[in-house]
Amino acid sequence: MTYNYAAVGDLKQGSYVIIDGEPCRVVEVTKAKTGKHGSAKANVIAVGLFTGNKKTIMAPVDQRVEVPIIEKHVGQVISDRGELVEIMDLESYETFQIEKPKEEDIASKIRPEAEVEYWNIAGRKKIVRVK
Repeated sequence: MTYNYAAVGDLKQGSYVIIDGEPCRVVEVTKAKTGKHGSAKANVIAVGLFTGNKKTIMAPVDQRVEVPIIEKHVGQVISDRGELVEIMDLESYETFQIEKPKEEDIASKIRPEAEVEYWNIAGRKKIVRVK
């Protein structure tokens, strides 16, 4: 299982949620009070971790949504192959290729033998920072 569940009303800025199958980081949460005939609503705006696309949810605060389980790992860069980076996990010594980050401040620091922190989210890997 790569997901947990949380109520929409429990989401806060900086937390993570799955919207349309895409893991996203919440950037804004606004809540509307209950009306005469209904429950309180929440409007959640989030940005996709892999695509960078803006996504929104408008739902009752008690509706349950999927929250990704994020596994954080440390790896060492073996080689930079343009769009792909070859990484060796420093715990399991497994080697794999991962897409180079789109964020220029991270991508510019990637070089052989650099240590990186990468996240495994729902079976997909993403480099989040260079140590």
